[in-house]
Amino acid sequence: MSTKLRVGDRAPDFIFKSPRDMERKFYEKMGNRPAVLVFLRYIGCPVCQHAMADIKRDINLIEKAEGSLFVILQSSPSNLSFVTKKKDWPFTIISDPKGDIFKKYYVEPGGILKYLNPAGFIAVIKAILKGYMHGKFEGRETQLPAVFVVAPDKVIAYTYYGKHISDIPSLWTIAAHIQ
Repeated sequence: MSTKLRVGDRAPDFIFKSPRDMERKFYEKMGNRPAVLVFLRYIGCPVCQHAMADIKRDINLIEKAEGSLFVILQSSPSNLSFVTKKKDWPFTIISDPKGDIFKKYYVEPGGILKYLNPAGFIAVIKAILKGYMHGKFEGRETQLPAVFVVAPDKVIAYTYYGKHISDIPSLWTIAAHIQ
């Protein structure tokens, strides 16, 4: 596996597209506020849809800490076109269909055993039971999630690399690391 980013490393800057921003630089968008980057697979993934709903539910934890939240998906801009309203998604959704931002942050896919992890299967079942249905496949199916908290000085204050497809910390845990 490649070198992972660590607390104290400078967060890589990148140019991104989102349903609400045609093209922006990450540093410019985050400004002088802390930022949370959540890397998920793609918008058609029921586990990712469920995770995004949980993030939406608890976004106030990030807002209380005066942070901004970004969700990076390996989805094309056209497949994200329905997520354009800020009131529906009170965070920035970033399209990264080629996985370039994933590579900058060393968020790699897992092998088949990490993909087939029992906790991942349980998360899929829970998501489907809550009504999240599978859509179009995009990106790498075995892609693992990750979370980074970036301080206003653009230095990483917290990292978490998921061990299976549904392994991300709660926003309560993430918010505790915002400086």
